[in-house]
Amino acid sequence: MIKAADSPALLLRSVSKSYGDVKAVSDLSLSLERGRVLALLGPNGAGKTTTVEMCEGFIKPDGGEIRILGLDPVTQTTELRSRIGIMLQGGGAYPGVRVGEMLNLVASYSANPLDVDWLLEVVGLQRHRKTNYRRLSGGQQQRLSLACALVGRPELIFLDEPTAGLDAQSRLAVWDLVSSLRRDGVTVVLTTHLMDEAESLADDVAIIDRGRVVAAGPTEEITSASGPISQSDARGMKISVRGEIPVQLINRRFEQAEMDLRIAPHSGGVYELSGKQTPRGIALFADACAEADVLITSMAQDSRSLEDVFLDVTGREMRN
Repeated sequence: MIKAADSPALLLRSVSKSYGDVKAVSDLSLSLERGRVLALLGPNGAGKTTTVEMCEGFIKPDGGEIRILGLDPVTQTTELRSRIGIMLQGGGAYPGVRVGEMLNLVASYSANPLDVDWLLEVVGLQRHRKTNYRRLSGGQQQRLSLACALVGRPELIFLDEPTAGLDAQSRLAVWDLVSSLRRDGVTVVLTTHLMDEAESLADDVAIIDRGRVVAAGPTEEITSASGPISQSDARGMKISVRGEIPVQLINRRFEQAEMDLRIAPHSGGVYELSGKQTPRGIALFADACAEADVLITSMAQDSRSLEDVFLDVTGREMRN
């Protein structure tokens, strides 16, 4: 039996949730080790919000099992709430409350909160500590929501669209903060529609569509051209050389060896090796270059962006 302390930070097994005839989540399974950043992605209506709210204990699943830090978010809500932080995109503060008052209130619920003045400085709200919440800009409200999620020193934090409405400087500051959380061993579950944000911050990615996980794994593996998602869409390898590759000769050798490989000029003295790349094929290519006295100066496997992968597994049609 796995002890709570040794369990994954987040574990879902065959979780389902319906609203009437609509299945919001269907047989969804997901796991996240502690101290990692997970980007939870999906089209609008894919089931992301329902999944996160079940993990937070706000919604009870119809079936399956959920464990957050080894705890059941439905039956062990009180114990769990003291160990997690939640950043809601809508803000969640009282309209008439002042910034400092709101953060102090949230801090009072924690046994060992962060220093409020320090945290306000970190999120760029020190000058606004006496400003009413309703007078803050959308971006400032977002930063206060983030501070409220962090002040209790959570072991796991849920961030819902943390940079929505932020300017470039504030967005970068949030990115740095998420990276700092990872270094401190905090687990982060991040929902975002910004693919570059997910690709920059996340150790792991899970893409949800129609209530199911359609792709999941380490970010580098997901975007790798040779990864499990993109086997049929390998984009080739870019090769730089000193000299000129004997293209026809090498392609003939590939054909004779019955290899599904082809070399072709790309641009600016760079060549592209496309097809099913294997150690044997790469070795044959390198041998042919050596015989032609051509020095290979670099070889780089192409990879797809996370947005490419997202569109491949969820489709390119706009959803209603």
